[in-house]
Amino acid sequence: MTPALKLRSAALLAALCALTSVSTFAEEKITAGQRAFFEKKIRPALAKHCYECHSVKSGKDKGGLRLDTREGIRMGGDSGHAVVPGNLKESLLIAAVHYEGPEMPPKYELSAEVVADLEKWVKMGAPDPRESEKLELIVREIDFEKAREFWSFKKPGAASAPGVKNKRWPRSDLDRHVLARLEAEGLKPVGDAGKAALLRRAHFDLTGLPPSPEELERFLADDSKEAFEKVVDRLLESRGFGVRWGRHWLDVVRYAESSGKERNFVYPAAWRYRDYVIDAFNRDVPYDRFIKEQIAGDLLESNSREERDRLLVATGALALGPKSHNESSAAKFTMDLIDDQIDVTTRAFLALTVSCARCHDHKFDPIPTREYYSMAGIFQSSKTYYGTKKTNGNRRPSTLMPIGESADTGDQLTAKEEALFKRLSKQVGASQSRLNKLKKQKNGKSIEREKQKLAKLRKQFAPLKAKKPADGDLAMGVKDASKPSDCAIRVRGDEAKKGETVSRGFLSILSEGEGRELPADQSGRLQLADWIASSDNPLTARVMANRIWQHLFGRGLVRTVDNFGMTGERPSHPELLDHLAARLVANEWSVKGTIREIMLSRTYRLSVAHDEHNHSKDPDNFLVWRMNRKRLEAEAIRDGMLAASGRLDKAPGIASFMADKEGDIGRRLKVSVSENDNVRRSVYLPVVRDELPEMFKVFDFAEPSLVVGRRDPTTVPTQALFMMNSRFVLAQSRILAKLIIDERDGAAERIETAYRRTLSRPPTTPESARGLRFVEETRAALDGEDPDGSDLLAWTSFCQALFASAEFRYLN
Repeated sequence: MTPALKLRSAALLAALCALTSVSTFAEEKITAGQRAFFEKKIRPALAKHCYECHSVKSGKDKGGLRLDTREGIRMGGDSGHAVVPGNLKESLLIAAVHYEGPEMPPKYELSAEVVADLEKWVKMGAPDPRESEKLELIVREIDFEKAREFWSFKKPGAASAPGVKNKRWPRSDLDRHVLARLEAEGLKPVGDAGKAALLRRAHFDLTGLPPSPEELERFLADDSKEAFEKVVDRLLESRGFGVRWGRHWLDVVRYAESSGKERNFVYPAAWRYRDYVIDAFNRDVPYDRFIKEQIAGDLLESNSREERDRLLVATGALALGPKSHNESSAAKFTMDLIDDQIDVTTRAFLALTVSCARCHDHKFDPIPTREYYSMAGIFQSSKTYYGTKKTNGNRRPSTLMPIGESADTGDQLTAKEEALFKRLSKQVGASQSRLNKLKKQKNGKSIEREKQKLAKLRKQFAPLKAKKPADGDLAMGVKDASKPSDCAIRVRGDEAKKGETVSRGFLSILSEGEGRELPADQSGRLQLADWIASSDNPLTARVMANRIWQHLFGRGLVRTVDNFGMTGERPSHPELLDHLAARLVANEWSVKGTIREIMLSRTYRLSVAHDEHNHSKDPDNFLVWRMNRKRLEAEAIRDGMLAASGRLDKAPGIASFMADKEGDIGRRLKVSVSENDNVRRSVYLPVVRDELPEMFKVFDFAEPSLVVGRRDPTTVPTQALFMMNSRFVLAQSRILAKLIIDERDGAAERIETAYRRTLSRPPTTPESARGLRFVEETRAALDGEDPDGSDLLAWTSFCQALFASAEFRYLN
């Protein structure tokens, strides 16, 4: 599925409004033939099959969609544009009549002839002679007091833990909340996980890596009550923790190293933000501070140049989004950029789809269009640095922010100053060369004239040279604009149709009393960050507590982790979620502290065992009577194989493979998981939009153009084929085979070592016997073909079988 289809499917399934703005509908030039085709084929079909639910005459616009005007059909409804001229894939009307997504008409399918006519019409540019209608702002009445009765808009409660019948089972209040729900439904939790399974679970959950055979042996031999607690504490302090949990956050903020879309321009400095995130999780930066740094790091006080640079890099979260560098309208490009910043800010920290209010008041949540543009004014008053140079037709280039010593000299050169810098640099060099020649010729008058010319050029060049940062001291991010300003409402999201200008501000639904006034000389990002990061905000702590739970249990207490609004799911354990949110705040917003509390609970230590009685009442394990079996992510599978083969380099990555690239890479760049023989952690591999490594695509890597709080794991044939045929898998299997051959003499010892390195447990007696038989039969079959290498090939096949097993790819 392409990124474009993923974007469309996400919008359709969530029944949310389109995030793109509406084009200005100019008077179209329609030929006589096109007009005749429309009147003969298209208008009758729309009138017969569509107007009943989508027209002024019927009084209905289901899904916010009108199909009786040119503007209505182009603009579309809640799910996006019904028709995009010339583009069948992006025209939701075509998907609907093919019954892909919404099924329209809902009661019967159109004939193949009508569908073909609609497709032909879209291909020819969707010529539509119907008269235009005036676009007006769509406003609905919102009762904020009533809206605040919705569960997620109420402040988390501080209720005490419920009583339970089985008082011996719980280890914490968390366990009491879980057990109380189970007992109320007549269910019982299954037994605890075995030590080997628990150790593997903890290692992958906290570091994304399996335990080494030595770590497994030590844990199995430690019978103390504190054995698991010591493991958790050790892993929380390891550098692998930031790598693992930093990658989770990079999914949420749609981290990538290129712009994607029509022209795939490189973001050469994106890696600095990646490293900032990893470092922040390792340092356990309090989550409220983490929020402020990413929204307004440039406006926070710092005590050193190093800290100032770190805060500037943190704002890269607002600059990383996809961008359409083919966009001819500067106004639309700017509003799309602002929309992306609003979307990532509100969905990442608040799990609200505020961007749905760009064209009209939110259809489901209490978010007016006015308040969308109040927030838009905050980001409009900020300058975004993303660093795509003016090459290969880039219509919307950008500079980067100077950091390090260069930041002390002021801002970076503008595009015009950059061009002047290059021109003057060449002129100064040429003038100096001429002067040197004249001196050799001893031409006095000419020498004097050239000296005067050179002095004039150097005078012009000096301030630009002083302002230009040193190479490498650059980062993506945002800073306040020189003149902050409020934003005008764009009627129906059309950037060309400006309405009332609204003051900068926040969302009423999450604010009590009168709104705060923002300083006239600042963007308001600092105040926005303070408002979001406040312990009084009913969403912020809940959303992060739910994200943590989701990564540890494979499913959030609210399963729609990025949507706590009306169209999102309700929490399975609302009191438990409030308890976790309160604990996050009480722990001074410590992510590590919250993770530790959850992992030391009895609930986290449950096995994945099946219980027929529990399953009959709760087949989806909604009430957490056992631990969910989780499929490892692409990075954990790759890093796990490298760790098992002994090839993994845990050292931090150095910059990025993309750091020295520039311009439009288009779709030409092929990025391999073994690029430059890279054996470092997968988080350091380049993330290029539309050019992901094959292994990432096969194993459900997060789409880097979207906010993804939860990846959707799939089980498809290509995954098994990848494990069978990938050169990377074959290479790691061979390296592991050679390692166990060198380390162990006996076949039984080799099998045990292979099991411990791949599956983090010793083999059972039947597994050991089957392994021996497999190796012997494989070696015998290969002996005639390759007498010298049959032993290594047999053990390579055995190791590959372990890598390809479900147990290696899943976490129990």
